[in-house]
Amino acid sequence: MTMPSMELSRNAKDFIDDDYLQKLADSACDDKVKIREIIAKSLKKEALTVEETASLLAATPELTEEIFEAARELKDTVYGNRIVLFAPLYIGNKCINDCSYCGFKCSNPDTLRRTLTMDELEQQVVALEKQGHKRLILVYGEHPDYDANFIADTVRKVYATKSEPHGEIRRVNINAAPLDIEGYKIVKAAGIGTFQIFQETYHKKTYAECHPMRTRKGDYLWRLDGLDRAMEGGIDDVGIGALFGLYNWKFEVLGLVSHALHLQTKYGVGPHTISFPRMRPACGVEVEQNFYVSDDEFKKLIAVLRLAVPYTGLICTARESPEMRRIATGFGVSQIDAGSRIEIGGYTEVGDAQVMEKEQFCLGDIRSLDNVMRELIENGYIPSFCTSCYRLGRTGEHFMEFAVPGFIKRFCTPNALCTLEEYLCDYSSDATREAGEKLIKEELEKIDKPEMKEMVIERLNQIRTENKRDLYF
Repeated sequence: MTMPSMELSRNAKDFIDDDYLQKLADSACDDKVKIREIIAKSLKKEALTVEETASLLAATPELTEEIFEAARELKDTVYGNRIVLFAPLYIGNKCINDCSYCGFKCSNPDTLRRTLTMDELEQQVVALEKQGHKRLILVYGEHPDYDANFIADTVRKVYATKSEPHGEIRRVNINAAPLDIEGYKIVKAAGIGTFQIFQETYHKKTYAECHPMRTRKGDYLWRLDGLDRAMEGGIDDVGIGALFGLYNWKFEVLGLVSHALHLQTKYGVGPHTISFPRMRPACGVEVEQNFYVSDDEFKKLIAVLRLAVPYTGLICTARESPEMRRIATGFGVSQIDAGSRIEIGGYTEVGDAQVMEKEQFCLGDIRSLDNVMRELIENGYIPSFCTSCYRLGRTGEHFMEFAVPGFIKRFCTPNALCTLEEYLCDYSSDATREAGEKLIKEELEKIDKPEMKEMVIERLNQIRTENKRDLYF
């Protein structure tokens, strides 16, 4: 197995201007009229410029509250009250990189190196299916063993793994090293959903300090161009992200927005998701806290991202505490993981203290899927395992055609209710089932189109009484 070639995308370029973004990140803005005009633009569901985003980041505490309120309103307008759920599945932690902040770095003697066999992978998938999961993101270290063909083989294995009575994974997303264009074509053919690459930090000096040039990841442009190549390899659902805590948080937000605008301009569609994990402690890793992101700063960056990129899904992972995730779902986040384990083999080997101590980083929310589901329901959210857009071809530009006018909400709520009903029938505790059925009744009353309401009720009855599954609009 070999690493991908160094072929870049067509017209590849470094679109991050460090000096300009730093100037914007350091700027101040106490112009209330200007801030409110920017908020109004976002509420019209128009993407913000980098300069407008910087103005929101610089807003005073008084105006920050208005930003929070606008983010809540915009999220409800675009996504409704649904929250999409998924789980991460770590396939292997062998890695040739030596990233200063990561427990998987090649120089870390404390990391237990392991790659799941196909039989072990099947066991992990079955364990996740028995929890009720339908959506996974597969995570790989960067190593020649984890090439495009290996990734494609694992994806096909996940889709082929079914468990009784109704266990199946309907969408597999990928978090892996950047590939060349031919590599992306191979994993696309395996049926992946979103391909996710984190730039980690958009600040070039910091990037160089964290990623030695002796490895592929040390090439800033190779990584920055990774999702351009994915687009040109036929993958139109891509995810971007930054690791907050490596450099100034405002700069990183502007880097993410710059990346989103670049993809939108060059390919006609921005990223499907944005992730913004904060640095967490990890075995064998010591990281300076010069750029620690406080809870207040973290809340503000989520709200600003929601306003800056109205149609992009925002992911808040189990790195964060339950309390922080409750807050985040209120004003911007549309996807979370639940019941997550990040050690290799963790879904069938829970309780192995040695394995847990060697994981990539520490989790902040270790609640079960059912507990997370019940809390979401009790707080008025519809937990969703929906995969219909991906499977009906509503991805990339097609997704934007539906999402930009606001039509996507008409598909998402009915589909979310159907996948929730599946979970309640097949996997939930009694307490979650009771809360979930009550929520479904309430949500049915909100559907103002009689024909749609009748169709949803029919599908719900088919799930409950006819044992039918995977019904969607």
